Amino acid sequence: MRKAPPRFPKGRFYVVMKDRNGEGAWSQDLLPAQGPRARGDGELRERLVEMRGIRKSFPGVQASDGIGLTLARGEVLALLGENGAGKSTLMNILAGLYRPDAGEIHIRGERVRIESPRDAAALGIGMVHQNFMLVDSMTVAENVVLGQRGLPFVPDLRAVKRRILELSARYNLSVDPEAYIWQLSVGEQQRVEILKLLYREADILILDEPTAVLTPQESEELSAVVHRMRGEGKAAIFITHKMEEVMTFSDRVMVLRRGRVVAEKTTADTDPKELARLMVGREVLFRVEKAPFTPGEPVLELRGVSATDDRGLPALRGISLSCRAGEILGIAGVAGNGQRELAEVVTGLRAAKEGLVSINCVETTNASPLSIIRRGVAHIPQDRNQVGAVGDMSVAANLAMKGYRSRPLSSGGIIRPSRFRDLARRLIELFKIATPSTETRIKFLSGGNIQKAILAREIGACGSLLVAVYPSRGLDIGATEAVRNELVAERDKGRAVLLVSEDIDELLSVADTIAVLFEGRVMGVFPAAEADAERIGALMAGMEEGGKRT
Repeated sequence: MRKAPPRFPKGRFYVVMKDRNGEGAWSQDLLPAQGPRARGDGELRERLVEMRGIRKSFPGVQASDGIGLTLARGEVLALLGENGAGKSTLMNILAGLYRPDAGEIHIRGERVRIESPRDAAALGIGMVHQNFMLVDSMTVAENVVLGQRGLPFVPDLRAVKRRILELSARYNLSVDPEAYIWQLSVGEQQRVEILKLLYREADILILDEPTAVLTPQESEELSAVVHRMRGEGKAAIFITHKMEEVMTFSDRVMVLRRGRVVAEKTTADTDPKELARLMVGREVLFRVEKAPFTPGEPVLELRGVSATDDRGLPALRGISLSCRAGEILGIAGVAGNGQRELAEVVTGLRAAKEGLVSINCVETTNASPLSIIRRGVAHIPQDRNQVGAVGDMSVAANLAMKGYRSRPLSSGGIIRPSRFRDLARRLIELFKIATPSTETRIKFLSGGNIQKAILAREIGACGSLLVAVYPSRGLDIGATEAVRNELVAERDKGRAVLLVSEDIDELLSVADTIAVLFEGRVMGVFPAAEADAERIGALMAGMEEGGKRT
């Protein structure tokens, strides 16, 4: 006879675990009820994930130091922490990308070994990475089944497409299963990543910076999808640095610092200010102090500039813009609408097919990157790993890349390594880069700390123009605050700043003027003081003033 459960104290969740004979055992060491989204008192709620005492180290870095994590069915857990706090490491362990040095993982009450992403998928675990894992030259349907085990040598793609359409309708994830990935917007590509997990019937989802590349409207759609999945008993963990996402998406928040859990909070019982303080160990101001806007002469001018992307398709279509000394010109737009190509044309990394580019009244159209650097242009690129840093070189060498040709880093054509180290120590302290030493290979740093190193190098070498492409992407809230203040400081020194960002709040708080790009065209240019999130978001989505689509 099945054993009756004990009386349930209010505000606790319980799980029934069954042995091989089908007998139930009641576990009382479970999650507390979670605010307004909690189930009724005494309702059974299965614990899907339990990670105990997880440890993981890399050369000179203790990324996870005995972390424990729990996730119940129907729950959304937000994972917060500074860059290098261990968030991504912990989730990569759960997703099978890393193996822990110590600790245990239990899925649905049973201890498991997850040694590969295939093992994780077999347990119903799926991860949507910030950098999508899609093959551009393949269709949506082909990407959805790519790598899936148990399929015939020639899969029935008609059945796959039907299933994708069913899931699309069910979760409002509209996407054409016959479209090629390269034809899709970034928001549509994220839908494909989520459809991959749903197609494979994952019920434990990991979302890494899920709204980093989405418009506000697309973020709202994603929120609705997550809540729909949550209502069906799926559970999600998401890594984010955006406090509004935490308050919107999650039931519970776990804060990490230096590889350890420093706090766990019910979302309804906390607020963004408290979470920010827990993350960085101090009060964080959610505003940027700016002096009055007093622009000077134009530093950067573009007149009718057109360029193609890496596939030879039009990326910029007759762009005309001007950025003045003492001005931050914000470029808004969803990734893939010409922002990267714009920055590369300005910095000499991409040829312009038509039009004119000038810096300080000197034409620089299709000039070499080195000649543009010598004109005082600094560039924080979109891709920090492929363009911004050399992974196998030391932190010191990466920080010296912009100035190694001249004094004091070299003399008479002879490089002075000791001066590299002196420069590195100064920048590491100034920008709070978490690294074991100046000689650590930069690839061993967290993504956020690599970004800090690039920022330190470029801002330190800036002359008259700073081109900053997604400078705060992947940074924690404390580092984001510092970056925004640095951009304003550069502007107050009389430099021109071309800021490319998808974060509307960042543009509204930092930029003086905002231009919106859509499909390589300028949709509008207006003072930031006259802008609002709804107007910018509509233009980012291709809607003209008045609500008409271009």
